[in-house]
Amino acid sequence: MGEQEDLSAVTSAVLTGSRLLVAIAARSLAAVEDRITLPQFRMLVVLAGQGRTKLVTLAERLDVNPSTAMRMADRLAASGFIVREVNPSNRRETLIGLTTDGRRIVDEVMGRRREEIAAIVSRLSAEQRVALVSAMAAFTAAGGEPSAGAPYPLGWPEA
Repeated sequence: MGEQEDLSAVTSAVLTGSRLLVAIAARSLAAVEDRITLPQFRMLVVLAGQGRTKLVTLAERLDVNPSTAMRMADRLAASGFIVREVNPSNRRETLIGLTTDGRRIVDEVMGRRREEIAAIVSRLSAEQRVALVSAMAAFTAAGGEPSAGAPYPLGWPEA
């Protein structure tokens, strides 16, 4: 197989795997979709991994405009999933953090994802699991994704 065919085969395999992961993500959010949207959930996931942070930092991490992040934060605060607090180090800044309910939503959704992924992974042989860990680590590193050591890197459960 030539390099071009190899690249095409790998790309197709990754696209197929990503469809499965997206389906798992959608199913994990289904139970809470009446309370939160996917973009709002992404904000909660960033806060779960990063802790209290400024709105501008959240907007950067989510790759949205600060005004979009502000609207998302307004809705999440009204729903009781986040809280705004004055930064004790700089009283002109506001920090945004998760409430207990916000943490509960993240843990609930991520728990569902973890269970479904674990069920799939359990059907792989030991050799396939080792190969999958190696391939996924290389893939995420090549894409510049944070390591799986982060609590919830961009909404996906740790390995």
